[in-house]
Amino acid sequence: MKSAMLAGAGFALTSLGILATGGGAPAQAQALANHNSNAPVDFDAGSIEVQDRADRVVLAGGVTVTQAGLTVKAPRMTVAYTRSGGTDVNRLDATGGVTVNKGDETAKGNVAIYDLDKRLITMVGNVQLNQGGNHLTGGRLVIDLNSGRATVDGRGAARGPDGNPITGGTNGRVTGTFSVPQRKQ
Repeated sequence: MKSAMLAGAGFALTSLGILATGGGAPAQAQALANHNSNAPVDFDAGSIEVQDRADRVVLAGGVTVTQAGLTVKAPRMTVAYTRSGGTDVNRLDATGGVTVNKGDETAKGNVAIYDLDKRLITMVGNVQLNQGGNHLTGGRLVIDLNSGRATVDGRGAARGPDGNPITGGTNGRVTGTFSVPQRKQ
């Protein structure tokens, strides 16, 4: 099986990388560059339904997917696959509030989609990125596993399941806090 859900919560949120590129611009994803997306994938869920004719598996009930130090948790995930000489996972969709963790780096969002063929991870809705003392919020996060770049923007910000804006969201803006090392005076 190819990579599991979100082979890369490991987007580095280094102050220098993000501040140098400006808000909403890409930051280098250091931990992503070293993630083994070919490692075995482990699933744990309350229920697993195989929809063989549709070439998909639906995982529900406190779903946890792990791969090479990466953990993804969501109430529900759908795994799409093809069967050409074996099972080849193409896409994973996680919904209901998704948490992705690798090392000290964590991403949260309402929905996450991992396109394994394009090696892209997209999280949408109330996205939060955390690494150590660094924190970003926005509407959408795109992680390119080919380049190791993570981009946060305000699109998809603070929308409910009905598509209507939710008050108190990011208002289409990216916000953040970066830790600054203490410097000698």
